[in-house]
This record gives sequence, structure tokens and C-alpha cells, in this order.
Amino acid sequence: MGTAGKFQDPQWTLTGAPRASVRLSALRTLWVNTGTLCNITCTGCYIESSPRNDRLVWFPPEDLVVCLTQAAGAGKPLEEIGFTGGEPFMHPQIIHLLRMALETGCRVLVLTNAMKPLHHHLAGVTALAKQYAGQLTLRVSLDHYTQAGHEAVRGPGSWQPAVWGLTGLAKAGVRLALACRMPAGETETQVRSGFAALCQQMGIPLDVQDRRALVLFPEMDETQPVPEISTACWDLLGKSPDQMMCASSRMVVRRRGAGHLSVIACTLLPYDLRFDLGSSLIDAAADVPLNHPHCAKFCVLGGAACSG
Repeated sequence: MGTAGKFQDPQWTLTGAPRASVRLSALRTLWVNTGTLCNITCTGCYIESSPRNDRLVWFPPEDLVVCLTQAAGAGKPLEEIGFTGGEPFMHPQIIHLLRMALETGCRVLVLTNAMKPLHHHLAGVTALAKQYAGQLTLRVSLDHYTQAGHEAVRGPGSWQPAVWGLTGLAKAGVRLALACRMPAGETETQVRSGFAALCQQMGIPLDVQDRRALVLFPEMDETQPVPEISTACWDLLGKSPDQMMCASSRMVVRRRGAGHLSVIACTLLPYDLRFDLGSSLIDAAADVPLNHPHCAKFCVLGGAACSG
């Protein structure tokens, strides 16, 4: 394992250096995990979503009411509410949840594979996009600009339904973004050029040079060597704790069998209880030690963020 012995102590790295941590400066983005069930099983899915994984169950609308009330009383108003999964459009009340979020006036971002679960809700999404003009964005996951590359990650038969959903959203005038894991052996220039050609072919008006319109995520392979982040790394890397996701966001989930919601420090770490900050957004402002390989590879070194 590339991380053997590392990321154990929340205060110290394996070499004895003080571990870097991040303080919540302001809650600007609230992530809602709708549940871990998904219509497909992807290679290397960080949350292990599948048609059978319900470790995180459907997020109840009444919990969202609580979260929005708490967020409203936390000082600076929320700017963005994101929905992730699993596949959010498998949630039986997803349109209701989206409407609740849009009614706050926040930007709303939904991460989706654009396959059949979305197809069933295309009319509802279109109506929301028209009613709340400019607020709603759907970020569609395409793991390559070719069918073969995409299906190598998402499975045979996953390309055409995703393309159908993507083009359907574009024709309906829904604001779109794309997300892709950086393919091994390709440069960012190659990937963006490939997606530019694809978007042109499909008639999708997307500026793939815009890093918010086409988000390229680093791979998160815990078997590969990953350095720990000490406090000295901030100056060495020319980065600041305020640039990290956990400085401005939290995710809420409902674990299977739990009688209450849980607030998680990071969208990438729903199962690691070291990053569970309790059941209230009000009490979830604790400093977050960067005590996981994802903290180092995805956020600090990768410079990635899930928000829009």
C-alpha cells in the first residue's frame, strides 16, 4: 500500500511534523448526499455506489429543512447547494429536494450520470430550470470523450444513455457542465480538445476551456504513494488552507439505520468516521485535520474541488 503507516495521527505526520488542518472560514456550500444507490457500478468509484450499496439512504426532505434553517442562522448566507450520490435522480423525491434548494435563492448544482434515472425526470428538471433561471446547473459525468474510454470506467452500454441525457438537457436549455477523471497518459490539453470536438459534434454549447464548465478530477488511488501534508507544506506549495473544500463546505448524509443526519467534513469521505462532525451544522465548524490520502492528492496537490 502506498500509504502504509501514514495518515494515522490527526496531529502529526509519520515523520513527526505537525499535520496541516483547515478551519471553516464560512459555510458557503452545503452538499447533500441523496443516497449511495446508483444505477451503475463504476470502476474506482470513491463512494462505491452501485445498485446494491445503500450505506447512505435516501436523504429525507425534512432533514433538508433542518439543514437550511441551521445554515440560515450560521452567519454568512449559503451561496451554493450541491446534490451528489449515488445517482441523485434515483431519489424518489429529487425534484422536491431541488425545488426546496432553489427556493433559497442559492445556486444549485447536481452531479449526475445523465442516464435513465435522469431521463425519467427530464420534464421536471426542465421546468425547474425555466422557473429558476440561472440558478440550476447539472454537471454530467463523462469519463472520456470517446465511447470506449467512458465505458472502460462506467461499463458497457453506459455511453448512449448518458449522451441521450446530455443532449436532452442541452436542447431543453438546462445549464450544463461536464466532469471527467483525468485519463492516464493524456494531457489536460488533449482531454479538453477531445471534449471540445465531442461538444461540437453533439451541438452542446460548452466552453470546455472553462475549468468550471469541464471539471477534470485527479484519480484517487490509495494504493499509490501519497505524501502527507504538514503545516510547512502551505508555504512550500504556495497554497492556503482557505483554498481547500473543507474551509467553505460541509456535506450532510443519512446513514443506514441512523436516527439522525450526519454532517461530514468532506464530500469524498462519507464512511470515515474521523470526518463525521456530528448531527448539526451549527456544531460542525471544527478544524479538519488533513488526515486522509484524498486530502493530499485530490485537494492540496490536485487543486480540485467538487463545488461549482
